[in-house]
Amino acid sequence: MMTIALNTTLINTLDLSPAQAVVDALLQQGALTTHEQQLQFQVDYAQAADDPRELPEIPEVRLWFIRLDAIYPWLPFLLDWKAGELTRYTAMLVPHQFHPKDGIQYNPEALEIFVMHKIFVLGDWMQQQGIEGTSRLKAMTQMFGYEIDDAFFELL
Repeated sequence: MMTIALNTTLINTLDLSPAQAVVDALLQQGALTTHEQQLQFQVDYAQAADDPRELPEIPEVRLWFIRLDAIYPWLPFLLDWKAGELTRYTAMLVPHQFHPKDGIQYNPEALEIFVMHKIFVLGDWMQQQGIEGTSRLKAMTQMFGYEIDDAFFELL
């Protein structure tokens, strides 16, 4: 398991260096497939004691993750889905609301755009890396409640 630790200063200065150090090292080693679903983030962002917001609701935190996604749009391949990292990462990029009973509720249209964008990005990236992608992409979309037909992937 790999962990990228973030703090208030890194986030407020949009400093991606901790993530770049980990991801770029994996790229140089050619070790991406051996680290599939192994990446977690540890975010320590200072908030006032009376600030009830979750991390994905803080604009500065979201902006840091938006910048990260712009550089590594295929990063969901590395995220630890079982530990909830894909869900949290998505919450940083997709408008949503938290419900005490139902948990996170994404804006449906925004989530659909995000999922389709990730299918295109990850599909192309995995093909370039020589990684079989259809079953992985289907598993990712199922995490968000989407069933993508095999015929769609044949179009890609």
